Amino acid sequence: MFIGLISDTHGVFAPDVREFLEPVDRIWHAGDFGSLACAREIAAFKPLTGVYGNCDGQEIRRAYPFFQDFDCEGVRVLITHIGLRRGSYWAFDPHRPLYDPQAEALLQKFCPDLFICGHTHIPQVFRDPKAGFLFMNPGACGYHSHGDVPRMALRFHIESGKVLDLEKIELPHRGAR
Repeated sequence: MFIGLISDTHGVFAPDVREFLEPVDRIWHAGDFGSLACAREIAAFKPLTGVYGNCDGQEIRRAYPFFQDFDCEGVRVLITHIGLRRGSYWAFDPHRPLYDPQAEALLQKFCPDLFICGHTHIPQVFRDPKAGFLFMNPGACGYHSHGDVPRMALRFHIESGKVLDLEKIELPHRGAR
């Protein structure tokens, strides 16, 4: 299965993101859709699995859960919006990740092979040194990214219990040339 991974659209499913995700089979969204209209636009484009984020209102929270836990081609997947503890984003050490307490409880309960979150707008991919799961944060693909951090999206294949062929795209900020 070919997966497109995005987060933090904040109401914008931009044409450059859509173009990057054109070949995927499914889109996973790690929260902060920004509007139900944006979520519906993504879902009309490709089958969508998503979670709500801290900036999402009640309409989105009724349509999407706090977390998703499921199996995809032999990979146990856990998605939630806030994965890392506040304050650990910029001084992040992948050898000693500091998870948000709610995310840590989900990790202990579900023991995923792949843990996905958003929220920080900072793209990160690493293998957790203790638990061994693959951590992915695609960063933000909407126009509300932080400072010099690029807008970004990921895509990858999942086959026979493995995550393969991870690709990223760095996208310009609105108005950048």
